[in-house]
Amino acid sequence: MKKKIETSNAPAAIGPYSQAVEAGDFIYVSGQLPIDSETGEMKDGISAQTRQSLENIKAILESCNLKMDNVIKTTVFLKDMNCFAEMNAVYAEFFNEPFPARAAIQAARLPKDAEVEIQAIAYKK
Repeated sequence: MKKKIETSNAPAAIGPYSQAVEAGDFIYVSGQLPIDSETGEMKDGISAQTRQSLENIKAILESCNLKMDNVIKTTVFLKDMNCFAEMNAVYAEFFNEPFPARAAIQAARLPKDAEVEIQAIAYKK
């Protein structure tokens, strides 16, 4: 059985998908663009965009009474792999040991021409 997860503290889904879905002991968070849910805008720069994407994930998880420490896997989509180190520095501020498993890939183009999009899987236990 799956359950839709939704919060106004993160950008609303802009298509036929959910912000996140709960299935058993797992929360699957859709890729989060760096959109500020209050303004609907994206800041410039990979650091600011990474921070906003992760803040959106954090808000979604908090709506389920979870924390970033519950995240077990992320996928980071980058517009430019040359921005990896800058993204990674901000990313490191959001996670503690043991760090989530992660994949990072360069994408030809991201929605709304964002520089980064991050998806996550969290474990409820």
